[in-house]
Amino acid sequence: MRKRMIAFILMISSVLLSGCLFPEDQLAQNKVPYEEQIQSVQSAVNQFAKQNGGLLPIKNKDADTPLYQKYPIDFKKLVPQFMAEPPGNAFESGGIYQYVLIDVEKKPTVKLIDLRMAEQIREIHMRIQTQKYPPYQEEIAQNVYSLDFKKIGYDEDPYVVSPYTNHNLPIVITGDGNLFVDYSSDLYAALQKTGTKPEKGDDIRPLLAQDSMFAPAFSLPYTVDKNNEPVFMAN
Repeated sequence: MRKRMIAFILMISSVLLSGCLFPEDQLAQNKVPYEEQIQSVQSAVNQFAKQNGGLLPIKNKDADTPLYQKYPIDFKKLVPQFMAEPPGNAFESGGIYQYVLIDVEKKPTVKLIDLRMAEQIREIHMRIQTQKYPPYQEEIAQNVYSLDFKKIGYDEDPYVVSPYTNHNLPIVITGDGNLFVDYSSDLYAALQKTGTKPEKGDDIRPLLAQDSMFAPAFSLPYTVDKNNEPVFMAN
C-alpha cells in the first residue's frame, strides 16, 4: 500500500506543479470549491450509472487503496456524453481538487479531495527518504506515531489545513512508513456539534463527509472511546 500511496501523491504533485501554466484569473477559479460543480458531476455520475447497469465511472484502484482515495472519478467516461468537460477546479483541468466517490455500495456520492494535502505529504515523504528511515517520536496509538520533524529539517512541525474547520491538522505516520492526516480535532468538533454517540468500533469518519463537499482523504479509521471522544481504531 505504501508504494501505491506514494505513486498517487507523486502523480498529484506533478499536476499541481503544472498549474503555473494557467493564467492568474483561471488559477484563482481552480482553487475554489463550488457546490454547483459537484452537483453537475453528481448528475453525470448518476446518468452514467443508470445507462450502464449500475457501473460507476471510476478509475481502477487496488483493493488496499485507502478508502477515501479508492474511487477517483474518471472524467474520460463522462465527457462529452454526460457533461461537456471536467469542472475547472478538477485536477484534470489544472485545478487543485480531485473528484472522488464515497459510499459506493449504498449511495455513490461525489466529494472532493484537496490535493494540497498530497503535496505536503509528498514533501515530508521526500525528506524522510533522504535519511532512509522515519524519525519516529512517540507512539500515540497502536501503530500510529508522531514524527520528530526537526530531524528531517523542519524548524516547525508541518501541517495541512482542514477542509472542514480551516484548523491546522498534524501529520502522523504508521509503522510501515505511510503518512496520514490526523483528523482527531475535526472529529471531536463534529461529535460535539451533532451530539452523535456512535458505538465503539464504528468508523466515525463519515461524520466529516456527510455535510461537507470534502472526503477525509489521507485518513486512518477512527472510532470513539468510553467518553465518546475520537481515537484511532486499533488494527
